[in-house]
Amino acid sequence: MQLGLIGLGKMGGNMRERLRRAGHEVVGYDRDQSISDARTLAAMVKKVDAPRTVWVMVPAGAPTRDTIAKLADLMDKGDLIIDGGNSRFTDDVEHAAMLKPMGIGYVDCGVSGGVWGLENGYGLMVGGDKKWVNLAMPIFDALRPEGPRDEGFVHAGEVGAGHYTKMVHNGIEYGLMAAYAEGYELLAKKDIIKDVPGSFKAWSRGTVVRSWLLDLAVTALATNPTLDGVSDYTVDSGEGKWTVEEAIANDVPMPVISASLFARFASRQQISPTMQMVAALRGQFGGHPVMTIAEGDKLRSQVGAGDADPSLGIKAEQKRAGSGKKAVAHGRKAAAAGPSSGTGATTAHPEREATRRTGTQRGRKAATAGPTSGSGTAT
Repeated sequence: MQLGLIGLGKMGGNMRERLRRAGHEVVGYDRDQSISDARTLAAMVKKVDAPRTVWVMVPAGAPTRDTIAKLADLMDKGDLIIDGGNSRFTDDVEHAAMLKPMGIGYVDCGVSGGVWGLENGYGLMVGGDKKWVNLAMPIFDALRPEGPRDEGFVHAGEVGAGHYTKMVHNGIEYGLMAAYAEGYELLAKKDIIKDVPGSFKAWSRGTVVRSWLLDLAVTALATNPTLDGVSDYTVDSGEGKWTVEEAIANDVPMPVISASLFARFASRQQISPTMQMVAALRGQFGGHPVMTIAEGDKLRSQVGAGDADPSLGIKAEQKRAGSGKKAVAHGRKAAAAGPSSGTGATTAHPEREATRRTGTQRGRKAATAGPTSGSGTAT
């Protein structure tokens, strides 16, 4: 089968090679002419016999939308466009609606497999009308892993279903990676653990947490056991965000995936405004001295150098205790004035205060009798 393939990067280039190994004719186009089979997009379309099938493998968003719009002017009725990038499923609906009056088919395909797909095959999740999916089935069969079709390919539903399924897949991936990463940190922190890479490797067979992601973690730790020089700054492709947005829209509780997404956001902050506010509040209500950024960085570097003494933070605060005395005095003065939540009044209702004190005395008397939960019997 002939296929036009737009975008010959890390994924697209390997997909072209896998398809050619399977005997398909692939005409690839890329802006990088050194790897392109055609000089222009129009030249690529002309090289593919009608009815044409063209696979788009470019970044999601504007690049994909612009490419599909250009293809719409170059292709004919009966041709098929497949979007194999990481587009949002709502974009698929718009693309299909634009192409339908022209008689051009549209299929969305979520692709998983990364740089390993050339040898191992790609997991494929597609959405669209059955006739268009069947038309491209020889391509899908060549790209998916060997073995039963339904273990590496699914026609998930109508237009948008392929990318929606891939979106959820990536959300799950976020959570799994975060869980392995948290386990790594805990093992690395515990002094009795002497072989963290070996611990991960020992999970590879026979355990319930074995997976391809675990295998990749083992590979990463074999190369760099302490992850020296690896930045914790972590980006996201957008699909994690979309997954959480869909969870909210559909009232689906998703605490694990949400937390893993927010952890990525936190990794991009040199200074956390959230934790700055926490530190400031501790200073306000407890009189705890608030460290400067320089003092915090110094403390962080001491811990990072292997001094994990939890008292370091306390000692750093004690050095600034003098500057915290005013805050303590202010806090005590405010406490003496009584609660001000709500109306702000502290002594406007002396009769209520008397009632409160009586209730407190009764509560203390009851407490001396022991617990009554359950049967109500204290002894």
